[in-house]
Amino acid sequence: MKYMLLIILNPKTNEALSEEQQATVGTAHQKLMALTKETGEFVAAEALGEPARTTVVRVRDGRTAASDGPLVDAEEYFCGYYIVDVAGRERAVELAAMIPDAQWSAVEVRPFFEMPEEG
Repeated sequence: MKYMLLIILNPKTNEALSEEQQATVGTAHQKLMALTKETGEFVAAEALGEPARTTVVRVRDGRTAASDGPLVDAEEYFCGYYIVDVAGRERAVELAAMIPDAQWSAVEVRPFFEMPEEG
């Protein structure tokens, strides 16, 4: 079953990390990617740009409107994700706990919607 592990970032918390803590974040992400690739559970992972670089698009009555900035102004924001294909929720939670950001912020574990097969 596929899950998205959504990494939530609080910039204030992130800025308060020691240099040593900041240095371990990249290494921990590399280890997690290597592990999930080795086990065949890795599907994808990406970091996202800052919310200030966001464009929100809405279509109303056939007209497209685009506005700069995030949909919701919040202290914490979605900064990246992993997509994993695992046996179940327990394994997804186990992998989410390995994401270093979970120590200082949060990681949301969300299953993909499974479309019913036609036929």
